[in-house]
Amino acid sequence: MQLYIPQNIFVQIAIPLLIFLARAADVSMAAMRIIFVTRGIRALAAIIGFFEMLIWLVGVTQIMQNLNNPINYIAFAAGFSMGTFVGITIEKRIAIGNLAVQFITDKDPAGLLTYFRANGYGATTIDAQGTFGPVKIIFIIVRRKLLDRTLDIIKKFDPDAFYTIGDVRTAARLSPVI
Repeated sequence: MQLYIPQNIFVQIAIPLLIFLARAADVSMAAMRIIFVTRGIRALAAIIGFFEMLIWLVGVTQIMQNLNNPINYIAFAAGFSMGTFVGITIEKRIAIGNLAVQFITDKDPAGLLTYFRANGYGATTIDAQGTFGPVKIIFIIVRRKLLDRTLDIIKKFDPDAFYTIGDVRTAARLSPVI
C-alpha cells in the first residue's frame, strides 16, 4: 500500500522545511569555516566550504523552482538566523585556539603567578604606573576552553582587576639565535 501525499502539502510544508534546514546548515558551516580560516586551519576550512556551497545550492535551487510560494522566502531567512545561532553555539562549545588575557592589578601577584605557572599557564608580569599609583600588568596565554575558569581565578584574586582578552593566532617560544 502506497501512502498518498497531495502535491500541495509537499510544496507548502516539505519544501520550506528543506530550505530552512539547508540554510541553517550552510550558515552554521560558514561560521565554522570562518573560524577555521582565522585559526589557520586551511584544509578543514576548504572541506567545510565545499559542503557549505553544495548545501546552499540545494536551498537556492528549491527557492528558484518554487518562486510562487512566499513561505520559502521566510524559510530561507529563518534558516539564516538559525544557522547564525547554531554556528555561534558550536564555536563556543569547541573553543578552538588560544587567547591572550591581560589584566592590571594593584595587588602583589606573586602567589597568583606561581599558581598559573604551576598549572601550565604562560604568565608574564610588567611593572607599570596606573592612574592611582603603581600596578602590575599580567599577560597570560590560555586555551579558549579555559577562559571562564581563568577569569574566575583572576576575579577571586582581585575583583577590581581590569582585564582585556584578545585572540591569539599563533603562540610559540622562539629559540635563541646562536
